[in-house]
Amino acid sequence: MAGHSKFKNIMHRKGAQDKKKAKIFSRLGKEISVSVKGGGSDPERNIRLRSAINASKALNMPKENIDRAIKKGEGNDPNSNYEEVRYEGYGPAGIAIIIEAMTNNKNRTAADIRSIFSKYGGNLGETGSVIYSFKRLGAITLDKKLSQEEKLFEFVVDNGSEDLEINEDEYIIYCDLNNLHTLNERIVKKFGETKSAQLMWKSVNSIDVKKDSAEKLFKLLNTLEDNDDVQNVSSNFEVSEEILQTLTQWERNIDAW
Repeated sequence: MAGHSKFKNIMHRKGAQDKKKAKIFSRLGKEISVSVKGGGSDPERNIRLRSAINASKALNMPKENIDRAIKKGEGNDPNSNYEEVRYEGYGPAGIAIIIEAMTNNKNRTAADIRSIFSKYGGNLGETGSVIYSFKRLGAITLDKKLSQEEKLFEFVVDNGSEDLEINEDEYIIYCDLNNLHTLNERIVKKFGETKSAQLMWKSVNSIDVKKDSAEKLFKLLNTLEDNDDVQNVSSNFEVSEEILQTLTQWERNIDAW
């Protein structure tokens, strides 16, 4: 019985991994299709498409998936006529949240987002209610194996970056949104291929969250992330490493398998 239970746990974890990968590929596919609709299918002339393709390759998205998404963007398939929508609201402890979505049914998506906020102790706000506390920046992600911290820091400062964050596996370089692709190309030439180069919302002021509020907040953020129409979720919370390890242990266990 113990062996059977372990097998079930392994299959559950593999299923969770597969679901997570499918979600990521779906998001990337939408981004590619929308990029093609907006700027054409030539990545050399369409910077947004080039970024989406680079991000897809970095996450090992199959070439046939990328090609299929490009063809969707070139065609008139009504199911791929996505609109970009932004939602703003507050989570537990007054945490500001920005949700970027792509949808072919705005009414459905708005109802889903509102329901998620209500279920997990948040409030969906009006457009403009939280965005004033965020900056729109370019964000470039680089594997830590490709550079020493001091060398990268000196290089990105000399080339116009605004900030550098470091975590366990990677560097995140922030820059003016108009400098994103120029800086990314320079980093690639100097250190090697980056994991991603994209626009994001970075909070100006962060709010420290205690464990009780963090548990509710993470449930809210994870449920938003799991919604099929949601592309990106940004927030201004800050949490201690101790609390973060406690709340993300399950995800770490899955990744370890």
